[in-house]
Amino acid sequence: MTGGVQTVIYPVKDLERAKAVFRALLETEPYADESYYVGFKDAGQDIGLDPNGHARGMTGPVPYWHVSDIRARVAALREAGAEVLQDVQDVGGGKLIAFLKDADGNLLGLTEDATQS
Repeated sequence: MTGGVQTVIYPVKDLERAKAVFRALLETEPYADESYYVGFKDAGQDIGLDPNGHARGMTGPVPYWHVSDIRARVAALREAGAEVLQDVQDVGGGKLIAFLKDADGNLLGLTEDATQS
């Protein structure tokens, strides 16, 4: 089981313009505002802007499924035929992420919170 999709990451080319658009949409300021990532929280969702996403193979927004054992889930998805585009990595504070592509080219993100590991 998963904790569902609670995070969506958008690859962006112009971080400042994207930040302005999402400020207008969500009517809030970002909780994280770095050159490599901008994050907003709204209605129980985490919305991220990644200026390096296109370079890593993101072709559009990526939904991130919250899981309790990211390594086991990546292995299961790989065995089912998914291609790993970004293997498990710690993005700070023990939070782990990975993303894969299914046979139809759909992107699947996975995240495991530090408190679950």
